Amino acid sequence: MVKRPKLMAVQGAALLIAVVFLIMGVLGFIPGVTTNVDSLELAGHHSGGLLFGVFAVSGLHNIVHIAFGVAGLAMARTYALARLYFLVGGLAYLGLWLYGLLIDHASPANFVPLNGADNWLHFGLGVGMVLLGVTLAGQRDPTKHRTRVRT
Repeated sequence: MVKRPKLMAVQGAALLIAVVFLIMGVLGFIPGVTTNVDSLELAGHHSGGLLFGVFAVSGLHNIVHIAFGVAGLAMARTYALARLYFLVGGLAYLGLWLYGLLIDHASPANFVPLNGADNWLHFGLGVGMVLLGVTLAGQRDPTKHRTRVRT
């Protein structure tokens, strides 16, 4: 019988979040779940697609969500990478939140595209991911064995 390694909490959370990103990325291409899917563009602020009728999406936006999900699945394999997924991903989403607040949503700088709902979702994702990386992971990797030096 093959014994599967036990997942740490941060790894399990990374798997869960990664699957959610994958699902959201795919749903961004599905008519009905995404309104105006016929006006979905690869990138740019003119993309008319709205995931759940609320969140501005484009082909690029959906592909980024899918890629972020795939990265999460890969990084959930180890404790250290799962923690890194949350910390770096959370900081990236906080950066995207700031970017969305600072740019003119009607300008070409809004290439993702973003709207107000996206901005606050990115803020929540950023804060949540950083908190998961810090609280679930703790300060040291429990999967690494430490040896005591006797004096």
